Amino acid sequence: MLQKEFPILEFDEDRNAFIKPSNIIQPIDAVPERCVLCFFSEAIEKILAEYPHKIISNFLSEGINFPLYELDYKGEKIALIQSAVGAPIAAGQVEELTAMGCKKFIACGMCGVLQKELTIGHLIIPIAAVRDEGTSYHYIKPSREITANERIVRIIENTLLEKKIPYVKAKTWTTDAFYRETPQKIAQRKNEGCVSVEMETSAYIAVSQYNNVEFGQILCSGDSLGGDEWDKRNYNNRTDIREFVLRLTLDTGLKM
Repeated sequence: MLQKEFPILEFDEDRNAFIKPSNIIQPIDAVPERCVLCFFSEAIEKILAEYPHKIISNFLSEGINFPLYELDYKGEKIALIQSAVGAPIAAGQVEELTAMGCKKFIACGMCGVLQKELTIGHLIIPIAAVRDEGTSYHYIKPSREITANERIVRIIENTLLEKKIPYVKAKTWTTDAFYRETPQKIAQRKNEGCVSVEMETSAYIAVSQYNNVEFGQILCSGDSLGGDEWDKRNYNNRTDIREFVLRLTLDTGLKM
């Protein structure tokens, strides 16, 4: 590893980290290979009330205990867990779930949009992410962007086409600092082709590539940064949209 001007660029290819998920996580017998990561706790509760399920493990962090469910969804087994916000903990979830035995991941969550024409609830399939966060640089060599898994993107797109659900397929901007989305940065990301902003996608993709597992994502338009001022849109109150997106993600997950 060569010393660089900035530590974030000092990528080390050595896979022999002092702490590995296998040091603390045991594989789970017959764990579903397919896993849905969802940021919507109330939508998860709706699904759990409707379908048979059991807790097979937990994701634990300081102040967090997210159960990992084995869900009997439409006659098939699929894993379901609540996602944690932010790139470092999102990557940690995928690391530990992979150690448990999951191999195919799909996430769903809300995002900010950089085009005000993308109304609340509009779906976005990320095909690439601008890496404006730190976690991904510890998994994949430095680059401006990282590309999503093409096979999973096709599965998501085909599902939306079959269901006649409108969507946009485009780049997203992953950032660590939601209070530093400045006008110049927004303009730059729009020029690069980004239509959304969130806090996890580039890290999700990087850790999945590192672990040789598959990952895809469905983003749902929330607040807007596409006008002269921030438009909050009160998207957190739209539990109907959030439940719809989770059900759609589960349907897509069955095809992975």
